[in-house]
Amino acid sequence: MTTPIRSTGTVSPPRREQLRTELLATVDSLLRRRADLVAEEAIDDYVALHWLEWSGGGLRLTLTGTNICDQMRAGMK
Repeated sequence: MTTPIRSTGTVSPPRREQLRTELLATVDSLLRRRADLVAEEAIDDYVALHWLEWSGGGLRLTLTGTNICDQMRAGMK
């Protein structure tokens, strides 16, 4: 039996900031093919925010997600 995908509607500002903080680590997990390290709720929220999208059974960054990652990396310099 499959688990239905929950509808998140909107993501609260504190949750959005938490997801933003964790986005680089999430992307790193996905690049290492370790999506199992990312909470299912986080994936649902990333998709609701249009930062990640499903593509061919896998997750990939959207343009918005790419821009946020770039901003996060620039802030680390």
